[in-house]
Amino acid sequence: MKRTATAVWNGSGKEGNGNLTTQSTVLNKNQYSYLSRFEQGIGTNPEELIAAAHAGCFSMKLAFVLNADGLTADSIETTSTVTLDAGVITSSHLVVKASVPGITEEQFQKCAEEAKVNCPVSKALNMTITMDATLK
Repeated sequence: MKRTATAVWNGSGKEGNGNLTTQSTVLNKNQYSYLSRFEQGIGTNPEELIAAAHAGCFSMKLAFVLNADGLTADSIETTSTVTLDAGVITSSHLVVKASVPGITEEQFQKCAEEAKVNCPVSKALNMTITMDATLK
C-alpha cells in the first residue's frame, strides 16, 4: 500500500507560502507558511500533521493490541504533542485516555506500551517518544 501527499511552495522560506493536498483530498490545497509553522499564523504545518498521524496510528494500534488480549475499548483518546526545537523535530509525547471494560491497570499499561513501540508511525519517527496513559 502506498499513500501520497503533495506540497506546493511559492517564494522564499520566510515570506513565501504553500499548500498541501493529500491523496484522499481530506487536505485539499490547505495553506501553510512560515507563520503557521513557527508562529501563530493561519494554516497547518508539518509538525501538526505528524502529531495527528501519530495520535491516530497509536490509537488504532492500541485497539488492535487490546483485541489480541480479548478486550475492546469503549473509547481511546490520544493527543500527540510534537516538539520542534532549533529546526529539529525532537519528540512526540502521547497522552492517552481510554475506557476499556474488564482491564486491569497493569494490563492497560502493558498494552499501551506495546502500541507505543509498535505502531507504524512510532517506528517511522526518529525521535524520543514518551507517554502518559490513563484509564477513564
